[in-house]
Amino acid sequence: MVKPLTGGILCAALSGAVLLGASPAMADAVADFYRGKQIRVIVRTLPATDYDAYSRLIARFMGKYIPGHPSMIVVNMTGGGGIIAANYMAEVAPRDGTVIGIVSQGLAVDQTLGKSPQLKANLRDFNWIANVVFSNQLLVTWHTSETKTLDQAKQRVTTIGTTGAGSASVQYPLFYNSILKTKFKIIFGYRSGAEIDLAMERGEVEGRGTNPYSSYMASHPTWIPQKKIIPLVQAGVEKEAELPNVPLILDLPVRPEDRPLLQFMARAATVGRPLATTPGVPSDRVAALRRAFDAAVRDPEFIAAAAKEKLQVRPQSADKIAEIIFGLLDTPTDVRERMKTALASRDLHKLDRPAAKKQ
Repeated sequence: MVKPLTGGILCAALSGAVLLGASPAMADAVADFYRGKQIRVIVRTLPATDYDAYSRLIARFMGKYIPGHPSMIVVNMTGGGGIIAANYMAEVAPRDGTVIGIVSQGLAVDQTLGKSPQLKANLRDFNWIANVVFSNQLLVTWHTSETKTLDQAKQRVTTIGTTGAGSASVQYPLFYNSILKTKFKIIFGYRSGAEIDLAMERGEVEGRGTNPYSSYMASHPTWIPQKKIIPLVQAGVEKEAELPNVPLILDLPVRPEDRPLLQFMARAATVGRPLATTPGVPSDRVAALRRAFDAAVRDPEFIAAAAKEKLQVRPQSADKIAEIIFGLLDTPTDVRERMKTALASRDLHKLDRPAAKKQ
């Protein structure tokens, strides 16, 4: 069972490469490079999301632990469920350690299955810094919906709000429709998770495709305890300690031949919020960025700021998040092909937005 989340840091094993100090010569070279420079933190979403909140927290504290003490700014770059931001980091951004970003969780699945031809980035090429947080993915309905269990979701059509067509928020309800025969009507095209939450409150949709438990506890900490939202299922390798009665994806009754597909989606949920810099960055700067992140999340002021903003942090090392992502990318061909079928883009409905009035 995953340990309970708290309003700060849960200790995690960080790689030796992060913890080891750099030689004086290496530190001087890195400091000389970063001195007077600005690091851009690319965010795949609009503000008022956990991607944005974590990025701004990192930008506030990480710079002082990077040799040369560069300034850091946040740049929101939305679109395509994180594809636009990832492509920018892979193909356009300078490869010198002055651009970092939290990569969209759903892109590991997207690349593994080749679902989006627009995705040009190769996640194997990124230099991973750390995983900021990992938390089970929840598919939820609003408390006024008649759908409060997965069994009920198999009996009635339930409208679910999601963001980009390549995002995790689309992947999970598609998967449940395919494997469990639920009847989720998936509405994609919301600009952010916050917009989906507002749509639930207004009754535009009955639920949300997926969102990490940690994100709900940061943005709406009373919603689950007060049963404003009803988690139907949690995706991960073990249950969140606070959600013992919410079914775990690995415990769902499926045909034996479908069991590897559940395991794939459970592992995909552990990708979390992985922080990376661009391909081709010199190794001494990558190591410095990893050490700086490790120092930042241990900073008492960082811990206090995270607690104040109700942001949960479960750091994982660069080696660990690379292992998780590469493990997905190395999925056996037979499982990969069956997952492609399970996540085929059916049952998708584009959000109908009123056309903007001409001035």
